[in-house]
This record gives sequence, structure tokens and C-alpha cells, in this order.
Amino acid sequence: MTAFRNIAIIAHVDHGKTTLVDKILHHCETFSKETNELILDNNELERERGITILSKNVSVHYKDTKINIIDTPGHADFGGEVERVLNMADGALVLVDAFEGPMPQTRYVLQKALNLGLKPVVVINKVDKENCRPDEVHEAMFDLMFNLGGTEDQLNFPTAYGSAKHGWMGGDWKNPATDISYLLDLILEFVPPAVNRTGTVQMQVTSIDYSNYIGRIAIGRVHRGSLSANQPITLMKRDGTAVRTRVKEVFLFVGLGKVKAERVECGDICAVTGVEGFEIGDTIADFEAPEALPTIPIDEPTLSMLFTVNDSPFFGKEGKFVTSRHLRDRLFKEVEKNLALKVVETDSPDSYMVFGRGIMHLSILVETMRREGYELQLGQPKVILRNIDGVKCEPIEELVIDTTENTSGKVIELVSQRKGEMLVMEPKGDMTHIEFRIPSRGIMGLRTQVLNVTQGEAVMTHRFSAYEPWKGEIPSRINGSLIVHETGTTIPYAMDKLQERGIFFVGPGEEVYLGQVIGEHSRDNDLTVNVTKTKKLTNMRASGSDDKTKLAPPRRMSLEEAMEYVQSDEYVEVTPKSIRLRKIHLLEHERKRATAVVE
Repeated sequence: MTAFRNIAIIAHVDHGKTTLVDKILHHCETFSKETNELILDNNELERERGITILSKNVSVHYKDTKINIIDTPGHADFGGEVERVLNMADGALVLVDAFEGPMPQTRYVLQKALNLGLKPVVVINKVDKENCRPDEVHEAMFDLMFNLGGTEDQLNFPTAYGSAKHGWMGGDWKNPATDISYLLDLILEFVPPAVNRTGTVQMQVTSIDYSNYIGRIAIGRVHRGSLSANQPITLMKRDGTAVRTRVKEVFLFVGLGKVKAERVECGDICAVTGVEGFEIGDTIADFEAPEALPTIPIDEPTLSMLFTVNDSPFFGKEGKFVTSRHLRDRLFKEVEKNLALKVVETDSPDSYMVFGRGIMHLSILVETMRREGYELQLGQPKVILRNIDGVKCEPIEELVIDTTENTSGKVIELVSQRKGEMLVMEPKGDMTHIEFRIPSRGIMGLRTQVLNVTQGEAVMTHRFSAYEPWKGEIPSRINGSLIVHETGTTIPYAMDKLQERGIFFVGPGEEVYLGQVIGEHSRDNDLTVNVTKTKKLTNMRASGSDDKTKLAPPRRMSLEEAMEYVQSDEYVEVTPKSIRLRKIHLLEHERKRATAVVE
């Protein structure tokens, strides 16, 4: 039987884990060295944002041992991915930046890994950066694992120092090595081999893939026994029911792809086809005497958002998929593999409530859908409240902001206004490191304000902590909206006359429709404006009135900013080419009637 090592890579966003895995693939000559692209982040969105969203499996052979490497997401919003992935591993590479040290997301995933009893191997990366402090970071890692309740064996972790970008890892950061073999040797020495459990087959489905040719594919680790092609099995579902069926084909992960195999040994990670109706957490077990593995606990969603079909005057102009059937099929297809997501049908046949782990979690789904050609509208995101022992409770998050020293006061003031409570404030190089506890409601829209007061120099991260009693009202957006009076094209002449009324989100020469929100009013009420009005032409000339118009550049919002900005009486309209804000009721008399009903 082949020797196996199953390791998960844990790291904060942008600490270099995907680069490190690429270098391991290079070192073990899994593919040609001429290519210089990031192999793992092959999703277009992942490359743009420089983050890992979906966990991926690759494998390499090193010194007669097969090492299965599982790349995990570093962002807390994708925690649904993290839990399942760690169940397939025996050890964890904990990757930290030699300057930044352990960050909130590192802590989040590491907590789960230590609870599962995984053996950590610490990798302190980017030791070639200026102002790096590898020795202090090593101490911080020990303190973190101690605080997270690591066992004596886990606290006695090996450490490799190096630079994944430059392709070396060694035992001493002051003496660069020539390759990363030191790290691979640490994995073989310290990560326990996969246990060979004999007996009837058990494999838990921890991930789902999909192929247009063979349908849904179950991915997981063989926990006990072995699995063969055409083997009859029993599918033990999460709800306790059992379905007898048969495995059609089994595939092993080799390098970056899958290879068909006759048989998969205990401890290896494989993909299985032919089994219908499975979900994540189900167990593929013996046909005659099936035994289910414990189901995977999943963090609950903290945010809900209304998804509805696009019914604006511009619907169908830019997208391919615009009907409620398209929207429904796409959302329920996503639920099959996105474990932290829930979709609930509403009273209306055209809209659905989608529950997720945060704005980023939901915005990645929406961004993926618009790139696939979908048109849809989004309501205002709302936190999910719970009644615990008769007390109204809301989700509380741990917020960490690293900012410059002279802007820290403004940041603290902003967070305090949103019911944030400061826990830690300490210098970190040239920056100030501040930690808060804040309601999830307070984080919506906070990123834009923090970046504004710090001139874009702040780094902000947050993760769900617990449900706590309601903290009271939080001030929301105070400015009203500038609303289009009639459908048409924006005219520079008309916009110039309205500049003192607020900030525009659109530029001149853009198509707009009645009821669209095209700017932020300088006061707290909504204002309907006519930006499609042309100048009345006469044969009279007046000195000074024919000067060129000078317009301030419009404020363009990203999808996440628009989702955080939108109010309860507004929608975000999302199409493959545009992101627009609009009022739910496009006609002014309908808006007044709706307001009167609410009051």
C-alpha cells in the first residue's frame, strides 16, 4: 500500500498559500516549469481578487509518498468550505506572513483544525520582505495555538522559514535555501500517515463537483476499507435514511487532474461517480452492513438577502437568463455545493430569500451569476436575528483594523458610532492594530467609510464570533437619494445645474430610467431630479451663460459597495454589464403611498 500524507493549507487572505502550492507542484515536477501562472486559483474571480474561494485538491509524489494537498479558503465568509475540507486532512500547513503574523482568518480556520486534532506545521513566509519579524511571528503563533487550546503535541510544532515567491524554505530565515525540500521533509516527518483502517468501506462526501458528461461527482476521503469501481454500496444520508445504490467509477487525484482507478485504498482522497441524490455530509458505506460517519457541523448563516427577477425598464437588454425559472434553477444548483448557503422560496413566485455568511459570501455568488449572463435584483441585506431564552439576539463579529497612527482616532470614532467596542490597540510597525467587537449590522457600509477617512490605507477583516443580546439602533445612511424624473439620456447641461444637490453615480451620456437612483442627495430626504433636460435653444446670446460645463467625476460603486449602500426601499439591479440602484416603486405617487402605509 502506498504511504499517504493528507495536508490542508491554512492561511489568511494574500499570505501566499496558493503560490506555495504552485512551488510544491514545480518542485515535484507535476507539470512543466515554463508556465508561471497560479495553477490553483483558476476561477476568474479568484485571480482578480487574489483570494481563494473554493477548496481544491492536488497531489504530488515525494520520496515514495503521495502527498494530497488541500487548498482551503482563508476568508471567514467561506467557512462552509473550510469545515468539510479539514475533515479530509491529518495535518495542516499553517502559513503566516513574516511581517503581519497571524491574522483573524488564520485564527478562525486554525481553531477548527486544532479541534479536529490535526498536527500543525508552521510556515513563516515572505522573510525577504523589509521590516519582517520572523522570530516575533513564531512566538505569536505559539501564543495563538496555546490560546486556542492546542495539545502539547500540537504546541510542539516544526517551523519552516522562507519565501514561496522565490521558491525556498529552510530551518533558518537568515540563510536562504535553494529549494523547498526542507518543508516537504518536515511534512513526511511530522504529519502522521493516513491510518489504514480495515473493515467495511466508509467514505464521507465532503465536496461536490459537477460534469456535463457524467453529472454530480462525490469527493471525499476513504475513512475505512477500500472502494472499487462498480461496487454496490449504501448511501447513508444526513437525515438518517439509507439508499442502496452502486458506485460506477472511482477517480484518484494525480497532480492537477483526476485519473480513473480500479480501486482506492483507505486514507486516499478520491472522486466517485454514479451515486445519485447525495449531499455533503452523507456517508458512502457497505452494502450489507452500512455504518454512517458523524455528520459535519456547519456554521449557520448570519445574513439574509432578497433575490428577485429584474423587472426594471431595462430588463433583458444585457443578460441571457432573465426569468424566474432561470433564477430559481441557478440558486438551487448553488445550494448543492455551497454548504453555507440556504435558499427559501417567498410568497412571490419571482423572488427568493438567500441566507449566507456575509456580504462577501453573497457578493461572490452574485458576481459569478452576472458573469454567467444572469440579470437579477437584490434587496437590502439584513442580519438574521434569533430569540435565545426569550431575549432578542443578533450576530456579533470580531473586527480587526490595521491603519496609520494619525487616522486611528477617526477609525475608532466610526466603529464606536456603530456600537463597536474596542478590545485591543497596539502599534505594529508603522501601523496601529485595533481589535473590536461589533454587531454584524454595524459592519455593513463600514468598509467604504473606513477607506474614506484613512485615504485607503486601512486593512479591515472580520469574522463571526457569537450571538449576543441586541445592541440597540445603529445610525444608518443619513443622506437621501437623487432619483430620475424621466427615462432618457443624461445631459451634461442638466447635471451641471444639479451638482450642488449631491454626488452623482452616473456620468453624462448614460441611459437612465424613471425611478433609478443616480446619486446621493446632500440632505436626508429623497429628491427627484430631471437630468435628461436639454437646453432651450433661442437666437439670443448672453455673455457668460454659454461657458463649458464642468462635471465632477461620478462615484462608481463596486457590487459589494452597492449591496452595503442600498436602503430598505431600494434594489440593486445587477446585469452582466451594469450595476444600478433603483427605487422598488419607480413612480413617485407609489413611493408616497408605500411610505404612508409603513407609517
